[in-house]
Amino acid sequence: MMLASNIKRNSWIHQVRENPNARIRLFCFPYSGATASIYFPWQEILTPTIEICPVQYPGHGNRIGEPLCHRIEALVDQAVQAFQGSLDKPYMIFGHSLGALFSFELLRAFREKGFPLPKMLFVSGHGAPHLPDPNPPIHQLPDRQFIQTLRDLNGMTSEFFENQELMEMLIPVLRADFEICDFYRYHDQAPFDFPISAYGGLLDPYVHKQDLEAWKNHTQANFTVRMFPGDHFYLNSSRIHLLQMVARDIHNYL
Repeated sequence: MMLASNIKRNSWIHQVRENPNARIRLFCFPYSGATASIYFPWQEILTPTIEICPVQYPGHGNRIGEPLCHRIEALVDQAVQAFQGSLDKPYMIFGHSLGALFSFELLRAFREKGFPLPKMLFVSGHGAPHLPDPNPPIHQLPDRQFIQTLRDLNGMTSEFFENQELMEMLIPVLRADFEICDFYRYHDQAPFDFPISAYGGLLDPYVHKQDLEAWKNHTQANFTVRMFPGDHFYLNSSRIHLLQMVARDIHNYL
């Protein structure tokens, strides 16, 4: 039997606005180096039938004093028990980039433990996990090259690169997150029984439409690909369009 919701006491969920009348709980997993705050604006835009639950990784944001994870297995192990008491109502998951990969592996662990599974998984900005990663490892690059790679990714604000103190604080976080991706190894398992929607940016130089289409291999249910204007971080530049599609896809399955 599932315990009563402890979502307010779940350190992985940051600044959730509890809504007992919501029909669905949407857990939102950030990309590398990001904090739960990237999803705070979603709470103002999505309908009140959706309870937005921004996820905070260890060592990020308000959890900055906790040890960082360097392997996806460690991240999953920590999250499994933390989320058990927060799965007491119908839920879905949205994960971008690292968040897509992590949520995929977390749901495999949920299935193995017999936890309730989501009504739907949204994977964004990451190719299907069984595909080989075409990008070279970057987590061990010298600082100058690592910072230039961050500039090329176009996911950090100019204020980040102009603030030496902020960079010194966040570069270890970014390196740890990229290390998780660099060392990820896929292991074959049965596909899920819930629908998957794969989202991406039309101008993303790292993740192409065919990479997103390959997520179809991981579900026996409905599968959709949606492309949006923008690059790898289209979820920021095309936020309104994205959330319109998220809301549409959610309500199609309620």
